[in-house]
Amino acid sequence: MVQAADESIPDPFAAIRAQQQQQGSNPTPATTNPSLSPAPVAPIIIPEAPTFNAESWVLMDYATGQVLFEHEQHRKIWPASLTKMMTSYVIGMEIKAGRLDPEGYVTIPENAWAKNEVFSDSSKMFIEVGKKVKVSDLNKGIVIQSGNDACVALAVVLAGSEEGFVSVMNTYAKQLGLKNTHFANVHGLFDEQNYSTAYDMALLSRALIRDLPDEYKLYSQKEFTFNGIKQYNRNRLLWDSSMNVDGIKTGHLSAVGYNLAASSQEGNMRLIAVVIGAKSESDRASFCKQMLTYGFRYFESYTPFEQGKTLLTREVRMGDVDTVNLSVATPVSLMIPRGSQQSIKISYALNQSTFVAPIKSGEQLGVITFKLNDKVLAQYPLVATNTINEGSFFSRMWDKIVMSFTN
Repeated sequence: MVQAADESIPDPFAAIRAQQQQQGSNPTPATTNPSLSPAPVAPIIIPEAPTFNAESWVLMDYATGQVLFEHEQHRKIWPASLTKMMTSYVIGMEIKAGRLDPEGYVTIPENAWAKNEVFSDSSKMFIEVGKKVKVSDLNKGIVIQSGNDACVALAVVLAGSEEGFVSVMNTYAKQLGLKNTHFANVHGLFDEQNYSTAYDMALLSRALIRDLPDEYKLYSQKEFTFNGIKQYNRNRLLWDSSMNVDGIKTGHLSAVGYNLAASSQEGNMRLIAVVIGAKSESDRASFCKQMLTYGFRYFESYTPFEQGKTLLTREVRMGDVDTVNLSVATPVSLMIPRGSQQSIKISYALNQSTFVAPIKSGEQLGVITFKLNDKVLAQYPLVATNTINEGSFFSRMWDKIVMSFTN
């Protein structure tokens, strides 16, 4: 790709810088009453991101998918009951598509029996073989009670076997971009081949919130009673009145420790925190709370320009017009440390040094990149905003002659 200079892009901060320079060359006369002088504006000081005694963690912005800070986010881990987020995702998609009636009843198969040895000393909904149970209750048993038996019950009903359901889970994992994830069961009990990463679990949390709002609402429920047994959601942050946490899932295995994916929203800003391998239930809740608090306090959403605004104009050969306008096809939103707008660097790379007609409106012609302190924040496609048809025979002949000399 052909690199071009940054200054070719309109500077969204030019007016601010010009005003600052003008103020610097024409200082405001001192007031005769010092008590009326404006107080100096304190610089925004962003502390280092917190660190934790855990295997890995990540804080992700929901709107953009941008990672605000992380530690070993792509390290292979065992997700434990975070696996159930994908089980829940598959179930939610079946309900959304109308292929599974949440008010319908299913008969509990033998391999979903709560007394099966495989479920010993693990979280269960306590369902019984042969009993008819409402789909919505089984779904709540998975999400709220983390019932391993409920996972198997719905998996067998939907796919005929747990293995068949797992294959669907892995298909969705690929579609959602979970590049370092592979599921081997529906509940998350230990299996070497049931693995993921903190980053992938954040992506999965984001997909659940985005694609299945009705399913996600279940994650905010603090308790669920089935068969006379009341069980509480293990996500302690749901009870924290100082935050607005409304999901998502806990997990625990002796081989990895305590895991938690949590999401909270303040105003228009939603964040997702994932911690893997904490040493206790209280630690995983504390670590996620610290991540979310840090993100809301020290980051802000920033839109450098509006969608559709012409960012570049480039010459076109062989066309019925001489130039093509380039812009971004989708809204640009960046999550940045507070007060760092003027430190953002914008660059672009074009597919060609010379564009040749025909060019369709919406056709990608390059990429625009946003960086802060040499770290890539985001990249967006640059697309043509106008259609360029082929020019007349004589204009094309002339352009060929010109291009033969310039090349």
